[in-house]
Amino acid sequence: MASILDEYEDSLYRSASVQQSRASVGIPHSGYVNARLEKETPIFNKQRIDFAPPEKINSLVVSSNQLCMSLGKDTLLRIDLGKPDEPNQVELGRKDESKVYKMFLDHTGSHLLIALNTSECLYLNRSVQKVRALSRWKGHLIESVGWNKFLGSETNTGPILVGTAQGQIYEAEISVSEGSLFSTNPDQYFRQVYTLEEESGPAPVCCLEIERGIEGKFFIIATTRKRLFQFVGKVPEGTEQQGFSSIFAMHADHLPSFREFPASFGFSEIAFYTPKLRSNPRSFAWMMGNGVLYGTLDYSRPDSILSDERVWVYPSDIDITVNKPISIVLTQFHFLLLLPDRVKAVCTLNGQVVFQDLFLEKFGLLTRMIKDPTVQQIWIHTEKVVFRYHVQRESRDVWKMYMNMNKFDLAKEYCKDRPECLDIVLAKEAEHCFQNKRYLDSAKCYALTQNYFEEIALKFIEAKQEEALMEFLIKKLSNLKPSEKTQTTLLTTWLTELYLNWLGILEGDPSQRNLYLDTREKFRTFLSSPRNKDCLFNNRASIYELLASHGDTEHMVYFAVIMQDYERVVAHHCQHDEYDEALNVLSRHKDEKLFYKFSPVLIQHIPKKVVDAWISMGSRLDARNLIPALVNYSQSASTQQINEAIRYMEFCVYQLEETQQAIHNYLLSLYALCRPDSLLSYLEQAGTNPNRIHYDLKYALRLCAEHGHQHACVHIYKVMELYEEAVDLALQVDVDLAKSCADLPEDDEELRKKLWLKIARHVVQEEKDVKKAMACLSSCALLKIEDVLPFFPDFVTIDHFKEAICNSLEDYNKHIEELKREMEEATQSAKRIREDIQEMRNKYGSVEPQEKCAACDFPLLNRPFYLFLCGHMFHYDCLLQAVFPNLPAYKQAKLEDLQKKLAATSQPSKSHHRPKDADTSSSGKGQQSREQIKADIDDIVAAECVYCGELMIRSIDKPFIDPQKYEEEMQSWL
Repeated sequence: MASILDEYEDSLYRSASVQQSRASVGIPHSGYVNARLEKETPIFNKQRIDFAPPEKINSLVVSSNQLCMSLGKDTLLRIDLGKPDEPNQVELGRKDESKVYKMFLDHTGSHLLIALNTSECLYLNRSVQKVRALSRWKGHLIESVGWNKFLGSETNTGPILVGTAQGQIYEAEISVSEGSLFSTNPDQYFRQVYTLEEESGPAPVCCLEIERGIEGKFFIIATTRKRLFQFVGKVPEGTEQQGFSSIFAMHADHLPSFREFPASFGFSEIAFYTPKLRSNPRSFAWMMGNGVLYGTLDYSRPDSILSDERVWVYPSDIDITVNKPISIVLTQFHFLLLLPDRVKAVCTLNGQVVFQDLFLEKFGLLTRMIKDPTVQQIWIHTEKVVFRYHVQRESRDVWKMYMNMNKFDLAKEYCKDRPECLDIVLAKEAEHCFQNKRYLDSAKCYALTQNYFEEIALKFIEAKQEEALMEFLIKKLSNLKPSEKTQTTLLTTWLTELYLNWLGILEGDPSQRNLYLDTREKFRTFLSSPRNKDCLFNNRASIYELLASHGDTEHMVYFAVIMQDYERVVAHHCQHDEYDEALNVLSRHKDEKLFYKFSPVLIQHIPKKVVDAWISMGSRLDARNLIPALVNYSQSASTQQINEAIRYMEFCVYQLEETQQAIHNYLLSLYALCRPDSLLSYLEQAGTNPNRIHYDLKYALRLCAEHGHQHACVHIYKVMELYEEAVDLALQVDVDLAKSCADLPEDDEELRKKLWLKIARHVVQEEKDVKKAMACLSSCALLKIEDVLPFFPDFVTIDHFKEAICNSLEDYNKHIEELKREMEEATQSAKRIREDIQEMRNKYGSVEPQEKCAACDFPLLNRPFYLFLCGHMFHYDCLLQAVFPNLPAYKQAKLEDLQKKLAATSQPSKSHHRPKDADTSSSGKGQQSREQIKADIDDIVAAECVYCGELMIRSIDKPFIDPQKYEEEMQSWL
């Protein structure tokens, strides 16, 4: 094991240069460098708004990117932050000394309520320029408004809740008519639904919030200076427009649930965090006299939605009598407190102050802080200046806080896209699990870190936690890249060794049977994993050695099957006399080479099943390669067992239609040895055409002769056309068989006569049966009585064959008469031929003066010409020109020679003084020779009409244009 660790350490790809300390969070070494990858920009980035108010700012509210601020005594400034260059100024139109006390803007940015210190309230809709007084609200100093986020629209607020300084909670609704905008009062109704009290009596309603949970349940949160009330109830479906009075009525006789704290600085404020627009808040923070109560909201709880509550106590630098907090804002992981001269940001995860921003005195005292929930921007103002905070990547360090709180799942969630931080979290989680003896969980986490492999492995070894070590190695193996082959090989080998050790320990303990089966299944899953397949295959020799060293033949066979090393599997079964299992493996995987290798062994023990397997393989097996196995088997087996070999050979010959000579020869040898009856039928079925016979004739003849199968030998002689040998051997068996052989040479009458004479001699001399000899004469027309007589002994009387002699004489008589008749017919035929020749000599044809040559279309009578019986007429030279190219070469040469001779005989003699006798004699010889030459030329040129004779038929496949002159002809047409 130590050697494997050393090898793995040598193969590690990490460089020693990355050894950086992580002491700040108490985590061991990691492969990542602990560099500060984040930019040093703060989470809360302050920006001063470039705005100089003409008068002091009294109040500021913002929602849905709509900002409203009260300036001086009578001015209201509205700014659409999407169009900041187009501010809208509205005059309140108040001539008394009233001042703006507070302003409230709904979630849509459409409805603005302006509470005056004279217990009056004004209303301004975003779509109008004129402020309207709410008459029903007069006489109440408004402290808080709970907007209806579920029914509110740009023209109607829906039922809302209003809290006053006297502790009353009113339900109201404001609506703006589009037809006649201010023809009626905007406040539809204003009725009291509840009064909040503290121990001393009614207390101002500092904050109101309306939320809807599941199944139509509503939660209403109301705060006073020291108490936080929760009103919970259902509003019947379809009656939401009727308001929330039914919920408050449920608490008319008893107080609702509330949280109370002893200290107070005259008011309180609650803030909520909503992750997405139009969703429910997920957390809250309530600023009151003792500190800040913060936690999450759980809408599934029946009576109170406040969950995971914690109190952040004001530190010593916050004195509620001198510099008490003014406002609070809640973000996803922080709440911000506004003090007169600074802003503090506290992390809600650990309660630590993570940010503090001090404002200069020149800006004046801070007045108010508010957050726009739709764009998550925070606004702060003094009487002179407006600031805005942008929240940038607030969750950047949250992972570290969750990690230090041992909330590792949340920590990993917030650093899943930052591998260097994720590695730190995983290492801390792994160490935490290890210290708490959760070794398997620790191994899983360690496998995902970049910590040194050997350190972790030794850690589990020292703790004697082999199961955890195996889990660590498995996870580490699954995280390796395909290119890291060395590490993969080492881990695979080590895991195999650990599995085998563990299985060996568990197998010997009956009480651990279930664990053994579970571990065995895991080991088999590991061996068969597609991810490990290539590595295991490349190192299968080492795996086999490990399995053999542990004596685990079961898994050796299992591994061999996975590696498709069926040769080893079959060999294992054969060594343990498990022949049926071996054959099952062969039949299942159908590997031809394995069949060839193991068939000699298997057929010795289970011949029938082996032959069945061969037959099921069909043509995929080459029967020639199986013959050695059959030969060895048949030599040591009984006749009954040889039948299995014959069965397979017959399958190859008759079903697969094999034509290999070796297969047919072997089947022939088996037939000759054990089935003589099948031998002759096989030979007859093979036929008598030597070109279509697939066995070796000479081998078959020798084999049949050795085993005394004479009928088979006669058949083979017939196939070899050795008819004399066939007849000689057949006469030893059966005369009728010999007769059938004697008639085979149909084209050779002399041989047939000779064979029949052999049969006759055998019948006469060997069987001494005259009647049978006479029967031979009737069976073969070639034999005559005179051919057979020499074979009879001298003492035989003529009475036995008198009839045969008479029949022979009658045949001779008939033959003579037939010859006479043929001679007379020949004489008559010769006479008719002579008459036809004479008639042809006298035959003639008439030619009209206007007739033209069929070849050149010129007048025919201008030059020598030929007239054919078919009616075609050609000039001599035209016919010669058409016929000559189609004549054979020897006729062309002969024709040229005759033309030369004809030309020579046409020249006049140069001598003018020869005697008259000599001249006459010479002229007669020349004239005769000249006529003969012309006749010879006519026989060649005018043998047949060039258009109607065979010449035209033979030229049908010749092209109209000579290929050698094709280009020339084509150019002439262009």
